[in-house]
Amino acid sequence: MRTTCRLLILLAALAGAAHATDCPDWPPARARQELAALHERLDRWNHAYRVEGRSPVSDAVYDQAMQRLAAWRRCFPAQAPAPLAHLADAGGRVRSPVAQTGLAKLPDAAAIGAWMHAHGDRDLWVQPKADGVAVTLLYLEGRLRQATSRGDGLHGSDWTPLAQAIEAIPKRLPHAPARVVLQGELYWRLPGHVQADDGGANARSAVAGALARDALDAASAARIGLFVWDWPSGPADMPSRLAGLAAMGLADSVAYTRPVATLDEVKRWREQWYRHAMPFAADGTVLRQGHRPPAASWQAVPPDWAVAWKYPAASALAEVRAVDFTVGRSGRITPVLELAPVQLDDHRVQRVSVGSLQRWRELDIRPGDQVEVVLAGLTIPRLQSVAWRAQQRAPVTPPDPAQHGPLTCWQATPQCRQQFRARLVWLGGRQGLQLEGLGADTWQALIDAGLVHDLLDWMRLTPQQLASVPGLGASRAALLARSFAAARQRPFARWLQALGVPSGVATRVPDWAALSAREADDWQALEGIGTARANQLVAFFGCPEVRAQAARLRAAGVRGF
Repeated sequence: MRTTCRLLILLAALAGAAHATDCPDWPPARARQELAALHERLDRWNHAYRVEGRSPVSDAVYDQAMQRLAAWRRCFPAQAPAPLAHLADAGGRVRSPVAQTGLAKLPDAAAIGAWMHAHGDRDLWVQPKADGVAVTLLYLEGRLRQATSRGDGLHGSDWTPLAQAIEAIPKRLPHAPARVVLQGELYWRLPGHVQADDGGANARSAVAGALARDALDAASAARIGLFVWDWPSGPADMPSRLAGLAAMGLADSVAYTRPVATLDEVKRWREQWYRHAMPFAADGTVLRQGHRPPAASWQAVPPDWAVAWKYPAASALAEVRAVDFTVGRSGRITPVLELAPVQLDDHRVQRVSVGSLQRWRELDIRPGDQVEVVLAGLTIPRLQSVAWRAQQRAPVTPPDPAQHGPLTCWQATPQCRQQFRARLVWLGGRQGLQLEGLGADTWQALIDAGLVHDLLDWMRLTPQQLASVPGLGASRAALLARSFAAARQRPFARWLQALGVPSGVATRVPDWAALSAREADDWQALEGIGTARANQLVAFFGCPEVRAQAARLRAAGVRGF
């Protein structure tokens, strides 16, 4: 739940203001440009969230962007734009019966412990922080009369017609006082959801998108659940409120509201809800005082009597420091972003792949851009989106795709360094000859020493030549020499794989001459080989560079050539 005071919420994370060394080295004109661009992007995110019911970025990325804006404002106060008007367009036509306060987010266990100590370590209760959209429900004489979106905390959209279609929202409350106000979260039902494994699963976007439509279809309505996290108009103490909620049939509120007296107990419930099955996504835990001021005094700002402790971020905002390009054995060019280090859960992320040259061109990512990085499967860093762009576009020149393909770069020429090394790594790896003691670094050392310029130059190297390579030494050189000598005895089929033959070659074919004589029709006559693969095989066996490698292997006495 985003609050009206995000900047204030982040004071704990921002304590210890940015030193001059943390500030970008920008002249005033560029500082003004960059701050204005970030300010405009945050304004658009706020509008999308408050008015359109969408979350263009995760809460974690939003918070980090707010921190970035606050830091830049301190660095360049004369160039800073006016403060963000977070809720300028968020209010609806309906006044909420009780203000939606939002929650301050504390960064870690130490801050939670300090908050608990400041509140006397008593009458404290913990709940999961359901990841959905906030709603205020008003019941009169036991009947649902009004459902209001969060809006600006005081005024929101009228969700009453939508609420009537959502079975999880009670239309009548048994054993209820004459006037009941409930506040809670409308969540997307995810039976058996494990936050630590499954992450947010786009649950909030799903429920927000459903509620943003003009009409709520039956299937979507059935997927929406309700977790009531407070009864503002209820009894003064928490046990009485929980008993009343249970009597009204709101059992989830009781099951997921637990008393705690120590930080260890908070941690235990936090881990329980993070690592075990839940019916909804939860992006953290909420800690509340049982007693709090009367609801009539609540304001649309984070209160002192409740705070949130978010789970480790599965997405982060990262600054692009450089764009590198790797070229693989087959000539595929992959852009890789070098990032200012960010922490994702327990992963320190400094590099992320863009995927393809085409995607990089579409996104037009340059140094200085800010990107959103997520953990795919909660383990592998993945580029999610470009959060916003640097206003001054640094030039980036990728390799020429026309110079790289499946049959290029058989020598260590300047434009072929990466693809040639990738060919060697493949040749010596588990897909190829399975040469012991070799990896990318060792191949690079041989190239740098001038001993390997062509794909098969390593076959003629002596132990003495190998020992002269910096960092190898006599024993390692002897091991490599034995490995290189043994390679001559590898089967013909494995040598073909090492050279990079397209898949589809029948292993029963005994030699190179028979294979290289085949035409496309001959290949297509074999089961499982279509036109495209047949043409690839003809091109491979007809390539002059490949034929030159085969001739060298024949001269070296390798069987099959």
